[in-house]
Amino acid sequence: MKKLKLLAAFLAAPMLIFAQQSETWDLQRCVQYALDNNISVKQSDVQARLDALTLKQAKANQIPTLSFNTQGGYNFGRSVDPTTNQFTTNRVLFQSYGIQTGVTLFNFFRVQNDIKAKKIQGEASASDIERAKSDVTLNVAAAYLQYLLAKEQVNIAKGQIELTTNQLDLTKKQVEAGALPELNAAQLASQLATDSSTYITNVTTMEQNKLQLLALLNLSADAPFEVSLPDVDKIPLEPISELQPDALYKHAVQTQYQQRVDSLKILSAKYAAKSARAALYPTLSAFGSVGSNYASSFMTQTGSFPYMDTIGTININGKDYYSTAQGQIPVYGKASYGKQIFDINLSQAVGISLNIPIFNNRQSRTAWEQAKLNVTNLQLQQAQNNQTLQQDIYTAYTNAKSGIEKFNANTKGASYAQYAYHLAELRYENGMLSASDYLVAQNNLYTAKINQSAARYEYIFRLKVLEFYKFNQIHL
Repeated sequence: MKKLKLLAAFLAAPMLIFAQQSETWDLQRCVQYALDNNISVKQSDVQARLDALTLKQAKANQIPTLSFNTQGGYNFGRSVDPTTNQFTTNRVLFQSYGIQTGVTLFNFFRVQNDIKAKKIQGEASASDIERAKSDVTLNVAAAYLQYLLAKEQVNIAKGQIELTTNQLDLTKKQVEAGALPELNAAQLASQLATDSSTYITNVTTMEQNKLQLLALLNLSADAPFEVSLPDVDKIPLEPISELQPDALYKHAVQTQYQQRVDSLKILSAKYAAKSARAALYPTLSAFGSVGSNYASSFMTQTGSFPYMDTIGTININGKDYYSTAQGQIPVYGKASYGKQIFDINLSQAVGISLNIPIFNNRQSRTAWEQAKLNVTNLQLQQAQNNQTLQQDIYTAYTNAKSGIEKFNANTKGASYAQYAYHLAELRYENGMLSASDYLVAQNNLYTAKINQSAARYEYIFRLKVLEFYKFNQIHL
C-alpha cells in the first residue's frame, strides 16, 4: 500500500508542476503578490516597526528608573576600610550592595511632547506603508499593461507572418502556372523575412517587459509566469467627465497617502520642537536609594568588662587593657555577614533634585533651533509634493483626453486600412495589382493595427491613473 501511494505521488508530481506552470496571473493577483513581497513595501514595514519601538521607549521614559549594583573584592596593602572609611593596612574581604531609583517629576512637558511626536511619527510610518503599496500598485499596473501590449503586438506580428506566408504560397502557385511574374514571389519572400524580423523584435520587447514586471513582483527571472489576457473592451472605465482635474486634485490632497504622511510628519515635528525647547528649562526629579556593605575587618562591640578601681592594667581574654578610672571597658568582635548587610551597615536615602541648565555649549538651544527648521523643511516638502500631485493629475488628465482622441483616430485608421487591404487583396489575386502595391497595403494594415493596439492600452492606462487618484486603487 505504501509503495502504491509513493507511486501515485510520483505520477501526480508532473501534473502538479504543469498546473502551477500553466496558472495565469491577472492584475489583481500581480498587485497582491507585489504588496506581499515587494522590497520597498517590506522596508516601509520595517521602518514602521522601528518607529513603534521608539514610541515604546518614549513612553517608558515616564516610568521611574530602578537599578541594582554590587561589587566584591579583596583589599591588601594600604587601603580604605569600606565600613569605617579609615585607612588600614589589614587585608580586607569586602562586599557592597546598592539599589537606586529616580523619577522625573516635572520637566516642562518634555517627555509628554516627545511621546506625542513619536506616536504621530508612528502613524506617519503606517501611512507610509500604504503610500508604498499605492506606488507599487500603480507601477505594477503600468508594467502589466505594457506586457499585455507587447503580447498583443507579438500576436499581431505572428498573424502578419501567417498572412504573408499564405499569400506567398498562393503566389508561388500562380508563378508556376505562369499567371504572375517571379518578381511577385520574391517581393513576398522579402516581406516574409521583414515580418519575421519584426516578430523577433516584438518577442524581445515582450520578454523585457516581462522581466520588468517580475522584478516588481520580486519573482525570479526564470519563474514560470503567464498573464491572463482580459477582454479589453470589457475593462470598466470611468467617464472622463467624472475625472475632472480640479475636483480630482482637491479630493486627492485629502486622500492620497503621501499627503497624509506629509501632514503627520509636520505635526510630529512640531511636538518634537516643543520637546526640544523644554530642555532649556529646569528639571525637577525625586530619587531614593538603599545600600549596605560588608567587610571582614569590621569590628562591633559585643560586651564590656569593668575597669579596675585604681590605675593599672587588667587582662581580658589574653589582652592587657590600661585603666585610668573606674568604669566599663568595651569588648569588640567581628560582626557576621548578615548582621552587617541587613542591620549595622544598612543605609537609606530619599530626596528631590533640581537640575537647572545654565550653559552646555549651546547644545540644547541648537537642538531646539534645528527642530524648528525641520518643521519648516517638512512644510516646504509638503508644498512641493502637493505641487507635484497637481501636476501629475493635470498631466494624466491631458494624456487621457489625448489618448482617447488618439485611439478613436487610430481605430478609424485601422478600419480604413483593413478595407483598403481587402480591395488590394482582391485586385492582386486577379492580377490587377502589383506585388509592391499589395505589400504597401499590407504594411499599412499592420502599422494601423499596431497603432490601434498601442493607443488602446495607452488610453486605458491613462484613465486608470486618473481613477487611482480618485479611488486609491486600480481594477481591470
